[in-house]
Amino acid sequence: TSANPFSGLKAKPNWNVTYNATSIKGLEKVFTNIMIRHGYRSTLSMNSYNSALFFQDPLHYGFPSFVDPLTNNYVPYFFVPNITITEEFSPLFSLDMTFTNRLTARMEYRKSKQLSLSLIDYQLAENRSEEVTIGADWTVRGMPLIKKIGKMKLDNDVTFKLDFSIRDDATANSKLDQNAAFGTAGQKVININPTIDYVVNSRIRATLYFQQTRTIPKIATTAPITNTRAGMQLTISLAQ
Repeated sequence: TSANPFSGLKAKPNWNVTYNATSIKGLEKVFTNIMIRHGYRSTLSMNSYNSALFFQDPLHYGFPSFVDPLTNNYVPYFFVPNITITEEFSPLFSLDMTFTNRLTARMEYRKSKQLSLSLIDYQLAENRSEEVTIGADWTVRGMPLIKKIGKMKLDNDVTFKLDFSIRDDATANSKLDQNAAFGTAGQKVININPTIDYVVNSRIRATLYFQQTRTIPKIATTAPITNTRAGMQLTISLAQ
């Protein structure tokens, strides 16, 4: 029927663009690989909907023409309790670089927004999120932290890693009959994770790690939280 409000909806294109260069003229002595990525994704979803038994459109305008005498509202074609729209750049910009000295560096920026409209209590909830991630890996061959065990000489690899990220979330609610919005949730999460991975030999690997996550809330009802983990992990392979 022409009165169906969903008949004109068409899917919008999402995209994901990747540029990967393994050889850049003039930079062969610096980079071995560069990858740039950009992507966008959006969704429109409804939890459920019901047909309105009293919907009328006698002139076929495509709009409701019957007014409910109890609420003085038009009776729609469908009763939709909730509509959610999600948009995200995943990522908005991402750069991965591999250098000739076995150093790998990466940077990524993500951004997303979610709108949830409730037609039961007539409120709109908006959630916005931004995240920046920076990381690096560097593998050094033949770093003699332990030169030998007994009579066995070692030629070891050491990998230094560092991951750092900041994510900012904010949620606000607003009523459809008011112009003001009020915050209901939100936090800033800071994560840092450096590690040192040392290969003693083909059977033994030692990993030193440190990880700290700080959560800073944006509303007074939640306290700041800091979680810290640190230690050494020793992996021994008994396989023949």
